[in-house]
Amino acid sequence: MTKDQKNEVIELLKSKFTQYNNFYITDTESLSVEQISNLRRTCFNKQVEVKVAKNTLIRKALESLDSAKYAGVLDSLNNVTALMFAENPKDPAVIISAFRKANTGDRPTLKAAFINGDIFVGDNSLDALTKIKTKNELIGEVIGLLQSPAKRVIAALLNHAENGSTKAETEVVAAAVEVAVAEAPAEAPVVVEAAPEAPKAEAATETPAAE
Repeated sequence: MTKDQKNEVIELLKSKFTQYNNFYITDTESLSVEQISNLRRTCFNKQVEVKVAKNTLIRKALESLDSAKYAGVLDSLNNVTALMFAENPKDPAVIISAFRKANTGDRPTLKAAFINGDIFVGDNSLDALTKIKTKNELIGEVIGLLQSPAKRVIAALLNHAENGSTKAETEVVAAAVEVAVAEAPAEAPVVVEAAPEAPKAEAATETPAAE
């Protein structure tokens, strides 16, 4: 490989490390050509990019970007290295686990993973990576946590309005309900029924005066 070719590979790797916040460093040694092809096909279908390069070129690409940021993965650059880049942080881990089960082997082996700034080292991290939460999953959980308290607050406010509130108190409660509804997650709108008005007291029947 000429110097220009090496520089071209380094620049390509740098663009991938810049593009993705998640990448896996794996060892694919001893896999057959057919197995490598099947692995690449699976990754392609899951929108996971696979790049194979010499460890020295991978190291130069990482160090030229930010040597301190990627220091934790540099020691994993040994033997045969296949890089997996993905938007979804757990997709490569799921692919590796499924591939190993289907082929009854221990390859690819996870050497290290860089997940949104966090570094996982060693094959024993694979199981934990298959369970990592995606951004959308975390957002969904947070929305669920926020939704329930909002409903409870609104229910309490409506209960207060239905139990003999003064007009001023009712207006305050109504305003609070509007604020709670406005701040409730858009994905899970809260339907609020208007509190029924308290029945008006009937006029007392006048007792006729004694003659």
